[in-house]
Amino acid sequence: MSQAQDNYDAQVRAEIDIFKNWTNIHELPDIAHYWSNSKIRPKQEALGFSSAYAMFKLYLERQCQREPARAMRFVSIGSGNCDIEVDFAKHLLSAGYSNFVVECLDLNPAMLERGRLTALQNGVSAQIGFLEGDFNRWQPEREYDAVLACHSLHHVVNLEGLFKQVRSALRPHGRFIISDIIGRNGHQRWPEALEIVQEFWRELPPAYRYNRMLQRYEEEFVNWDCSVEGFEGIRSQDILPLLLNYFQFEMFEAYGNVIDPFVDRCFGHNFDANAPWDRNFIDRVHQRDEEAMLAGRIKPVHMEAVVGREVLDQVLCHRPFTPEFSVRWPDPPPPVDPEEFQRVEREMRRLREENETLRQELDLAGSQIRMAADSRWLSLGNRFGLGPKLR
Repeated sequence: MSQAQDNYDAQVRAEIDIFKNWTNIHELPDIAHYWSNSKIRPKQEALGFSSAYAMFKLYLERQCQREPARAMRFVSIGSGNCDIEVDFAKHLLSAGYSNFVVECLDLNPAMLERGRLTALQNGVSAQIGFLEGDFNRWQPEREYDAVLACHSLHHVVNLEGLFKQVRSALRPHGRFIISDIIGRNGHQRWPEALEIVQEFWRELPPAYRYNRMLQRYEEEFVNWDCSVEGFEGIRSQDILPLLLNYFQFEMFEAYGNVIDPFVDRCFGHNFDANAPWDRNFIDRVHQRDEEAMLAGRIKPVHMEAVVGREVLDQVLCHRPFTPEFSVRWPDPPPPVDPEEFQRVEREMRRLREENETLRQELDLAGSQIRMAADSRWLSLGNRFGLGPKLR
């Protein structure tokens, strides 16, 4: 087994261990709900839904409406505890659709078992199926009317392989419905966003700088790489560019960047969503976020999207935040200083010349040693009558 495979297997074990006892993986601080409800929800409502979960329900219902007489088949990639899939199933049943199945694909058996219990308790066991497996190696055995990915793609290493499988598994007019993080790998901030984060960080009282997840105080915001252990944000920055390569967009909504550290699970619980100072601070960060994103200086890190295989006339989105506009391409290598290049070239030439001189000296020394050895053996041979006789 290769070292790369060993490392991957170790990360898989760590991922399973991290989430096996995490019963509410979607829980967020109150300040995050204040921000999303007051700043993001109005934008989402203009696109026809009020939240990321409402988006999934809307587009699943549209798929059911497309062919009401046919049994619909959906699959949710990285479903975890399957609680939102159960909620989707309940919504479709309440809307009058019962001829469907939502398959839940996850590699964590403990989470799938919780999903079975949740489905049973909510009376939707007939509409929920379970698939234990690794989405990095997923080989679908049937076609689907929709594939769902709710905050799971940022855990995927083999995005190219997964997107190929999703594309091949979609039925005609099938949809890939997504809510995820598309920022820098490991949920880090790119330099241009980090600068703004640090600017606001200096305004925070000390009590607001305590990292609840890592249990440490951060005088300055630490741009922590969350992918060091497990797969958290392992290839986040590649999600959107690869979606553009493999699919056609029907709907796209992107938002948020600098705001994240202040409303996430690490620091968001330090804020009081009902306190005027806290609300004003979040309002100002959001405003700065919006201005920088509109100017193209920073890129959004949250995304809701609906994609498929068919080419569509127009993407439903808030311009200028098209999928193409929202990609943050990695920085190109820094330009090479011509003088530094010439210096390095001279140094390499000098080292090559020194090596050539050393090689010649070693060759000469070796020849001298061989000649001396041959001379000594010839002398000994003549002495004991073993060498050639001289006439």
